[in-house]
Amino acid sequence: MGVCGYLVLSWRCLVVLSLRLLFLVPAGLPVRSGDSPFSKVMDNVTVRQGDNAVLRCNLDNRVTRVAWLNRSSILFAGFDKWSIDPRVILLNNTSTEYSIQIKDVDVYDDGPYVCSILTNNNPKASRVHLIVQVPPRIANISTDITVNEGSSITLMCLAIGRPEPTVTWRHLSSRAHRFVSEGEYLEVTEISKEQSGVYECSASNDVSAPDVRKVHVTVNYPPFISNARNTGAPIGQKGILHCEASAVPFAVFEWYKEDRRLLNGLNGVRIENKGKQSMLTFFNVSEQDYGNYTCVAMNKLGNSNASIILYGPGAVHDRNNAAFATHSSFCLLLTLVLQYVLKF
Repeated sequence: MGVCGYLVLSWRCLVVLSLRLLFLVPAGLPVRSGDSPFSKVMDNVTVRQGDNAVLRCNLDNRVTRVAWLNRSSILFAGFDKWSIDPRVILLNNTSTEYSIQIKDVDVYDDGPYVCSILTNNNPKASRVHLIVQVPPRIANISTDITVNEGSSITLMCLAIGRPEPTVTWRHLSSRAHRFVSEGEYLEVTEISKEQSGVYECSASNDVSAPDVRKVHVTVNYPPFISNARNTGAPIGQKGILHCEASAVPFAVFEWYKEDRRLLNGLNGVRIENKGKQSMLTFFNVSEQDYGNYTCVAMNKLGNSNASIILYGPGAVHDRNNAAFATHSSFCLLLTLVLQYVLKF
């Protein structure tokens, strides 16, 4: 049985033979001027993934047969649909235009298409390349991470799309350490506590809005006491010593008077720890409560301490008097020296 079976003499057989001959021409080559009297369709049709693509072929009254082909098969021949893909439909088949539509295009639709034109058994072809653009999408990104200060980290953000997306990292920080870095991998060496926070990865290729994801980086560091002030309180009144320490994880506080550790609820004192702060409260200050106290802040990475004095009103007065006396003595000495010098 022949190539066309029982349809040897049918026009469909002639179309198939003509189309097969057209496939001998290298795909993707544009029609040269003089090759065909028909208007050439656009070289490229660019659509976004999920949109509809329209492929048009301009005709005149000399055309006897027309067909659309993709890389390996016939889509439409005249009014007859050969493709089994329900997304491919015939839009126009007139004396001036032969066009098809591909609905909801995907990346596998990308590639060359051929409009085959038969005029007096003389086949011509016009070619178009369908370009399918894909919005950017972050396919894989590092999870939130916790490291110790001084360590080095590498954050990963892999994105896909057509054209290939540009990947950008930003440190979302209110401090002066914010920055922008381009590339799928971000390396931070000897990370500091100021470099903790949220890192944002953005993938963009101008097809649609960028895809944005975030990674939270926590940096552990030992405590350092940022606020500890001496406090005065009269006898019989309440006195409070404050100690504030920055640390990740939060510091654990201990209080000492000289070498003796103070315990919450004993000897008329209360210790309250709230986040970064610790308060040592004396509900009824006595003479024995005055003196030097030590606040110790600790976590698994280290510790820090500060000395804080609880003093009475008299101590402040005596200290001011001592300062005034020192200032007066200095002025008196300076006056005597000037008098001595002026004599000569």
